[in-house]
Amino acid sequence: MTTDQSNPEGFIPSHGGYRKLFSYQKAEIIYDGTAYFTNRFFHKYDRTVGQMVQAARSGKQNIAEASMASATSKEMEIKLTNVARASLEELQLDYEDFLRVRKLPLWPKDHRLVARLRELNTSCPNPTYETFKKAIEHDDPEICANTMITLIKICTYLLKRQIQTLETAFINEGGMRERMTRARINKRNKNK
Repeated sequence: MTTDQSNPEGFIPSHGGYRKLFSYQKAEIIYDGTAYFTNRFFHKYDRTVGQMVQAARSGKQNIAEASMASATSKEMEIKLTNVARASLEELQLDYEDFLRVRKLPLWPKDHRLVARLRELNTSCPNPTYETFKKAIEHDDPEICANTMITLIKICTYLLKRQIQTLETAFINEGGMRERMTRARINKRNKNK
């Protein structure tokens, strides 16, 4: 989570750089896939369309906002990252509802196509929408919905790990107030 927006002499750490985060990259694929999915399987005036697209957007946007907020508030970064995760969990339930009401199976984690999607996710250096397009835009709605669910599970796992890393960093390094105090003490010591 780095960008050029840092001051080596001060207390505001490097921040931003969310486009390099795997969680953001997956969330972007999920947003694009959800826009495609809702356009294909729902009537354009169905309220579900807006709710699903908004949940996908919230997942993506909150990762970006958290990354930028990290400059001055680790608490806000953690909260927004968790909001992203919660939004994607909500979206996952919409896809599960889609399958259930249509009497289509929800794939277990050991399903061969789930394994293939996970393999694609890890074997491609920078997976994009194109990496998963064949499955997202498949003729069979069961494959489409389960692909989206698998991508959401991958992303929420990444976000869970990201939150754990943020928690550890906060415990080890503190927040804004601690950085401000350290910077001030270092400046005083340097001037002596």
